[in-house]
Amino acid sequence: MMYRLGLPLLFLAFCGLVGCSSAKPGSAGQPPAATSTAGKAEPTYRHVVAADHELASLAGLEMLRKGGNAVDAAVATSFALSVVRPYSCGIGGGGFMLVRLVHHPKLHDLPRTIAIDYREVAPGWARSDFFETDPVCSKDPDASTRGAHAVAIPGTVAGLLYALERYGTLPRSTVLEPAIRYAEQGFAVDADYASTAERAWKNTKDHPGYASRFAEFSRIYLKDGTIRRGDTLRLAGQAAALRLISRDGADAFYKGAIASDIFAALTAGGVKLPAADLGDYKPRELSPLECTFRGKRVLTFPPPSSGGIVLVQTLGMIDARRTEFDGFEYASSPALHFLAEALKQSFADRSHYLADPAFVDVPTLELTSGANVRELAARIDMSRSQPPDACGSHIAAPQNKGTIPPDAGTSHLCAVDSWGNAVACTETINLSFGSYVCVPNYGFLLNDQMDDFTTRPDKPNAFGLRQDVRNLPAPGKQPLSSMSPTIVLAADRKDSPVELVVGASGGPWIITGTLQVLLNSEVYGIPASQAVAQPRIHHQWMPDVLDIQTELADSPEPGSKRTVNEALRALGHKTKVGKSECVVQAIRRSPTKPDKFEAGSDPRKGGKPAGE
Repeated sequence: MMYRLGLPLLFLAFCGLVGCSSAKPGSAGQPPAATSTAGKAEPTYRHVVAADHELASLAGLEMLRKGGNAVDAAVATSFALSVVRPYSCGIGGGGFMLVRLVHHPKLHDLPRTIAIDYREVAPGWARSDFFETDPVCSKDPDASTRGAHAVAIPGTVAGLLYALERYGTLPRSTVLEPAIRYAEQGFAVDADYASTAERAWKNTKDHPGYASRFAEFSRIYLKDGTIRRGDTLRLAGQAAALRLISRDGADAFYKGAIASDIFAALTAGGVKLPAADLGDYKPRELSPLECTFRGKRVLTFPPPSSGGIVLVQTLGMIDARRTEFDGFEYASSPALHFLAEALKQSFADRSHYLADPAFVDVPTLELTSGANVRELAARIDMSRSQPPDACGSHIAAPQNKGTIPPDAGTSHLCAVDSWGNAVACTETINLSFGSYVCVPNYGFLLNDQMDDFTTRPDKPNAFGLRQDVRNLPAPGKQPLSSMSPTIVLAADRKDSPVELVVGASGGPWIITGTLQVLLNSEVYGIPASQAVAQPRIHHQWMPDVLDIQTELADSPEPGSKRTVNEALRALGHKTKVGKSECVVQAIRRSPTKPDKFEAGSDPRKGGKPAGE
């Protein structure tokens, strides 16, 4: 099998440097030399952080230089992202953190893997039919995405400080210092911020009433439509909030002055929030979801993440038909067809079965069992694309003809320290800039996570996802998530070292992007910086559309005069050609320097790793 990059420019540059070799049929291809497309050797690090903004990566590196571990670095990076990527994540949101701990000065029973769930939860006013029966929200199709009723109880501050206090090593004040500094001194607006702000400004102009309802948001984050690349943005209010959190811990956010202003913001938007909704919030530890893939141990996130189950099922389908899969040429139509059909099977199950396991019975073991995965794999027909009602649990649903909005409301980071500890952390405020609701005096944004519930049964959410009544909102319930922080160990043993740390942002694209970068690394041996840059596909079962990145769609099909897109359409796929809505970060153990790591921050968002 020939190793072939789907992106023509990368392909030409890479082949010109090291050549593209062929392997015997049935193999996964020869891993390419660890060479970047710029002609320099892939950088390696003894400790490193990869985030979607360089300043955030540098905040994490500061902690590593001070003797902190991967958890210290991840927490510092996350708080920094709240400042420099306020449209993606922040202290008004929530997330999932997967920690692989092999060394700690005060803990025993290592190594172990900890899944920390600090996803937002539905407030006390939430009920299953609220958005359909409330006199105001029932008339507002955007009620679950913008405004006070879109806001779920934030978990980020509680989750980060929980992780820091139990598994970190540095003082809270030290870890929050870079974020406070960025907020007070300001940071340069980059291209991704500027383009996201431009879309948000257009959105406020296109919706009557948004200009007055969300005036504070427009003033602080959009400069009323005047913000441009290169401008310096200072967030004095968020700096004040971070200083209170640094001094008083989570109580400052959930019970103190910040909590009072959160209540004020929601009250102004027509929401009466019981004080206990904030004060009683607690993160929770979960058992990671695990599987074996090609002799390696894959650790990922369990429900209420849907990503972990989809990853485990899809990897299992690939392994179930490994000989056939390994005969496909990289980025060819057979390889992409197989992957798309496997994802359709997994996403169908996601739609029907998955929700918050604290409220409903999620049949995780049955869905991920070897017998079930082999049955799903057997349904993949290499001669044609299967219709939706032949996928997964055979759930028939009307086709969603809506479009999926560009998503910038999530961020992923990875961290590895010199002891071999690792963190994969995905955080979100849902859509770009969340609910547009700013907390008075502190200026940070609150999430719009209520839309991740099934707010209007039989209708897709903002990402085109159809979800079961199991995912209806209820007080204290967490909405189903696509966040998929994942860690791969070098072998299927408890004491195996970390080989790959990966995760993504981008709504349901999170799952498919994480999966494809994992395959790029573990099956094709592509270095980290290139693995995250490769063009990708996406299929989420409904709508029955195969999204395919332009560079990949237009590339020539091996041994044919057709393009890859033409070959996929001939198999019955309804393709949509465009850009990837997914941004992936990854850290990979170097195959040539086992004591060091490669790191990749997806160029789609302009991130950059930091390490040494």
